[in-house]
Amino acid sequence: MGLTTGVALAYLGHKVVGVDKDPSKIALLSKGKSPIHEPGIEELLVEIKREQLTFTEDTAAAVRDAELIMIAVGTPAKANGEADTSYVEAAAEEVAQSIEEGKRYILVVKSTVPIGTNRRVSHVIEQVLKKRGIQAHVYLASNPEFLREGLALRDTFYPDRIVVGSESPEAVEALRRLYRPILEQTFNPPGFLPRPESYDLPPLITTDPTSAEMIKYAANACLALKISFINEIAGLCEKVGADVVEVARGIGLDARIGPAFLGAGIGWGGSCFPKDTAALLAMGREYNYAMPIVAAAREVNWRQRERVIEKLQSALKVLRGSVIGVLGLAFKPGTDDVRESPAIDVVRLLLERGAHVRVHDPVAVENARKELGSRVEYYDNVYELARDADALVLATEWSQYFDLDFAELAGRMRQKVFVDGRNIFTPSEVTRWGFIYMGMGR
Repeated sequence: MGLTTGVALAYLGHKVVGVDKDPSKIALLSKGKSPIHEPGIEELLVEIKREQLTFTEDTAAAVRDAELIMIAVGTPAKANGEADTSYVEAAAEEVAQSIEEGKRYILVVKSTVPIGTNRRVSHVIEQVLKKRGIQAHVYLASNPEFLREGLALRDTFYPDRIVVGSESPEAVEALRRLYRPILEQTFNPPGFLPRPESYDLPPLITTDPTSAEMIKYAANACLALKISFINEIAGLCEKVGADVVEVARGIGLDARIGPAFLGAGIGWGGSCFPKDTAALLAMGREYNYAMPIVAAAREVNWRQRERVIEKLQSALKVLRGSVIGVLGLAFKPGTDDVRESPAIDVVRLLLERGAHVRVHDPVAVENARKELGSRVEYYDNVYELARDADALVLATEWSQYFDLDFAELAGRMRQKVFVDGRNIFTPSEVTRWGFIYMGMGR
């Protein structure tokens, strides 16, 4: 989120300094290379003029002459589900240590943070300035992001909305100026990312910091709920003989529901939905307020992983000693992020049951290797992975898998079982080659 935002703002004409503690990332970025797999980032790094975008490990140097400072550090989950805001507070303290006497700064919290964090950040800033014995005008704002990994630049340049939560008119106005090219769509789009047809100008939603913090959590929880809902319906579809793909199409045409996030599968993962739903439940416990719907969404989501194992057991009878190939390791296509990935969870469940697991992913293998180590076999070629395998599980819907040659796969496999964990194929195009096809809710 931080890198995408910085690159996009520099492309719009702002002078941006990106700060990170990892010198290897700074070295890569200074050479125009991205430390993460996010489509379009490297193209813009090359295109942006050097004076518009620089990178440093020196927080003080970056803050000293800044007009607007964004905190975009991570807020990982604690063991109890709460979001860990220690990195946010540490960043705020570093900023306060670098602020100069009498200057005016806009400090923006973009990290996903629990309710009250903006007030906490304000207190940290005040305490540091008091200790230093200096005065400065620091105006705070909450500016949550709504970026999808793999589509982060698209969501930055063409957002559904921009949310600003602040009690400071100065901060609101500064962010309005910052985002004006996006709000008014006056910038020239990157050649690889044209403005979508019929795209409407995004609204700027201004509210209080607490509401802005809650908007982020509520949005992610709502999307997670929608996916878990269709996955729960998928389970019932299997029981009664319905096809969840047709059911989702039928209800998605209702304007009140819409088709987005109604793809049944093996569940959601990544850095946002798991962490943010857990954080919501933790906030509920803190305020003695039960949130059974959010809790149920998480339970259904985990059950989807287990259902893959159940399907394999029903077809193969015994998983111990079976050779299972898993296609896709990233939590979604378009990213190398394997955090809370359903695919990684499925692999772990298979290993617990004594299966021999082979894996493939177009870009996420190195990150997956950090999670799985040498317990699995890594393949560069899907068809080599399939040789003498008993079953294949499609876990991430990478476009590369849409063109699988099932005739070739059938000729290489020992047993022909195919679990379509993302329902990207019609059953007939798989079963015609002698496969046992198992979708999710079909």
